[in-house]
Amino acid sequence: MENYLCEFLSYLKDHRKLSKNTLESYNRDLRGFISFVGETGKVSFEEINKTDILSYVLKLKEDNKASSTISRNIASLRTLFTYLINMGHIKSNPTMELESPKQEKKLPEVLSLEEINNLLAQPDEDTSIGRRDKAMLELLYATGIRVTELVSLEKDDVDLILDFIKCSNEKGKDRVIPIGKLAKESLSNYIEKSRETMVKDDSVALFLNCYGKRLSRQGFWKIIKKYSEAANINKKITPHTLRHSFATHLIENGADLNSVKEMLGHQDISSTQMYLEITNSKIKNIYSKTHPRA
Repeated sequence: MENYLCEFLSYLKDHRKLSKNTLESYNRDLRGFISFVGETGKVSFEEINKTDILSYVLKLKEDNKASSTISRNIASLRTLFTYLINMGHIKSNPTMELESPKQEKKLPEVLSLEEINNLLAQPDEDTSIGRRDKAMLELLYATGIRVTELVSLEKDDVDLILDFIKCSNEKGKDRVIPIGKLAKESLSNYIEKSRETMVKDDSVALFLNCYGKRLSRQGFWKIIKKYSEAANINKKITPHTLRHSFATHLIENGADLNSVKEMLGHQDISSTQMYLEITNSKIKNIYSKTHPRA
């Protein structure tokens, strides 16, 4: 099974051009399944039947996995077995007619403007690390870029004269996003006072760690967790929370969906409409709490 799995993952990478994170999800999901069926003594994909798939789904449910996680696992298995059929490696597809669990639609967590201001006030701008952290948080909220895009930025991607940044997504597509006055000030402060003292080995990365190398996604996760705790924000905050907050606050203040779509780098406007739903939900909640006849 290992050979066919490696072949399938190579196909996803080379032909489907999937991102690194998506490939890691496929690898994790499928290896979990292979480990499960391996305990039953099965050593080839040809031996696997619908009962094996259903048993694995039941195990995920017993392990209290979220519906979204179970659905993703089922989707991974469907894609794998469809590939194996098309390549002639197996004769029947055990995932046929397999239904994914119904998922409850859940809107993402969004910070209030007060919470944003509190979070952004936490870094100590008298230190190099504090200036870096302040610049990263301000830029993330000012542009709504993904954390992968943030840590992938290079120094030349920032134009502090025309006030914009250029970022590339995982598929290599560039987009130009304006930055506001506060984000510009924080970036200038970091670049002029901190970055040149931190950089080593002629790194072109914009944001650097304590060793003068490019800061990682995991490194930034720790940063945002530290400051959210310091700000006493009682919400589950991730780097994506600032992206959600950026889009929601823009729409609340009158930005049109197409403009927000372009800034976020969404391929389809249906992805952006989620933020309109958040705004409408917030308005309904305020109405129900404040109107005397609600």
